[in-house]
Amino acid sequence: MSITHLLLDIEGTTCPVSFVAKVLFPYARNALPGFIAAHAADPEIQNLVEQAEQAWMNDDHPQAIALRSQSSGDESTTGVATYLQSLIDRDVKLTALKDLQGRIWRSGYANGELVAPLYADVAESVKRWHKAGLVLAVYSSGSVPAQKLLYGHSTSGDLQALFSHWFDTRVGSKQEEKSYRSIAGQMRVSPAECLFISDSLGELEAADSAGMSVLFSDREGNPGRDSGRFERINDYRRLHPANGSQQS
Repeated sequence: MSITHLLLDIEGTTCPVSFVAKVLFPYARNALPGFIAAHAADPEIQNLVEQAEQAWMNDDHPQAIALRSQSSGDESTTGVATYLQSLIDRDVKLTALKDLQGRIWRSGYANGELVAPLYADVAESVKRWHKAGLVLAVYSSGSVPAQKLLYGHSTSGDLQALFSHWFDTRVGSKQEEKSYRSIAGQMRVSPAECLFISDSLGELEAADSAGMSVLFSDREGNPGRDSGRFERINDYRRLHPANGSQQS
């Protein structure tokens, strides 16, 4: 069965890990307290803060417990903002936090403080794949709004229109097989018609178990370079869209 849909991770796959770790996360971390306080009357922000507070109350990490003790009796939003900052430091991918980060990044992209640096081969490749009729989709731990902002404000311009589907952790964990089955179902195709590219072995294992074809993204600067049993790729210009194979 030929590949008709290409599912792409972002961090370490189309965009350097360093941009997310050294630019986006610190930007959101610094802005969180002020953003939550400034939007305290917004029902959507209130809902996200309540989700974060519930996660905080159920978090048995020593740091979370210590913060609860320190914030006891404090009815302001300072405590939950501090907790969310600690989640960024711990690299915990809480869905409510991802949503808040996306909203903060929106203003940063809009005022030009943030521009996403894609790998040199990415823009050329996704344009070619799109022109060839391949359906492009994104699956990232970052929220869908954050994904669209990144591709809408990249060093190669606005690439949002090239992608037909966007998925984040609301569809499920990237380490679980059922998430990839759900994604294929939502795109109305068989998993066998999908090729997933990621720099995470755990994600590739899950997608492979779901029946997708997979490729390991091997990029300079990625924290993990072991592709395990999977074929690796470091230049998408060599990728043939019809069958997921690489050209020599």
